[in-house]
Amino acid sequence: MERYESSKNIYKNYGVDTEKALERLKDVCISVHCWQGDDVIGFDSKESLSGGIQTTGNYPGRARTPNELMADLDLAFSLIPGRKKLNLHASYAIFEDGETAGRDKLEPKHFSKWVEFAKSRKMGIDFNPTFFAHPMVKDGLTLSSPDENVRSYWIAHGKACIKIAEHFANETGVPCVINFWIPDGYKDIPADRLAPRARFKDSMDEILSVPYDKSKVFVTLESKVFGIGLESYTVGSAEFCLSYSTLKGITPLMDNGHYHPTELVSDKISSLLLFNEKLALHITRGVRWDSDHVVLFDDETKEIAKEIVRNDALDRVFIATDYFDASINRISAWITGVRNVQKALLFALLQPDKKMKSLQESGDFTELMALSEEIKTAPLGDVWNEFLRREGTEPDYLTKVKKYEKEVLVKRV
Repeated sequence: MERYESSKNIYKNYGVDTEKALERLKDVCISVHCWQGDDVIGFDSKESLSGGIQTTGNYPGRARTPNELMADLDLAFSLIPGRKKLNLHASYAIFEDGETAGRDKLEPKHFSKWVEFAKSRKMGIDFNPTFFAHPMVKDGLTLSSPDENVRSYWIAHGKACIKIAEHFANETGVPCVINFWIPDGYKDIPADRLAPRARFKDSMDEILSVPYDKSKVFVTLESKVFGIGLESYTVGSAEFCLSYSTLKGITPLMDNGHYHPTELVSDKISSLLLFNEKLALHITRGVRWDSDHVVLFDDETKEIAKEIVRNDALDRVFIATDYFDASINRISAWITGVRNVQKALLFALLQPDKKMKSLQESGDFTELMALSEEIKTAPLGDVWNEFLRREGTEPDYLTKVKKYEKEVLVKRV
């Protein structure tokens, strides 16, 4: 507390109220992806991971069953402060009593255990149709496939998922963000770029013909620049997804690992906020051409957070994490990444934005640069520790994670 009081006064000299920052941060909800815990394998298919993505590493303790994944999530959630949602992929359907169902036949009952899990922990659920790692992915194509049987299958999957998303919202009382991302594309230069995109558009049109409550379900569309084995062309490019989102009045979603290495999502946020009521983000960390490293407290994460905060958009941006690393303790990866998103938001909330905007408007870029650099060494850590204290969350999470690893994870053989 003594260190916090000292830090509070230091920030006050910059015109920043740390109490207001802490109050705002505790109300920010982060949607935490379930697939970090089991290397994106899921429970509905024996297919190996595909679709231009892969996990690497063989750290012990991958969750193998729904109960194991839920237990791991519980530990992670207990060590992550603030408000959280559970983010599910459709491949995490839980079948009981020998029942099975294709992805085109999924129903809310196949996610009843997840609804119970979320409701008992007073959190909402976000959702993602799963268009990868399945035998009905033909030649790397789903909703853009020229094979009508393949395309119809995945259209049915999308429709089913919208109904499930509305069920989640009704059951939890929290709106559900349902994100559509397809891996469709080609390894080498295609002869026809237009036809696959036309089929993708038609498929999405048909999926969105399903009636749903737009106050409860927010449909988002996510682009990608390339994937492993899909280096030359992806059907769902940034231009396609943004244009389609605008046309249909749905929510654009940007994953900051899904662009060219020199593109920055932080620079795109203000533009999209001008033309969209809502915006969705998957926060990750791209390293060269792998887009799913654990989020760090790095420059782009901080810049993304600053763009959300300085544009007063905390209630307009759906923030989710999306990464997976099988080379390190998976629970630690969850906690580290989500805490870094929250830490970046706190860093943004502690910026003297009013003063900095004024300096920019007056053309005083010398003082703006000096102030921007000076605020970087303000005592953020002390304010962060105060946030953890108020949330009843320990700064040291590795001790508990390592204990759980020794007692639980290493026994999963």
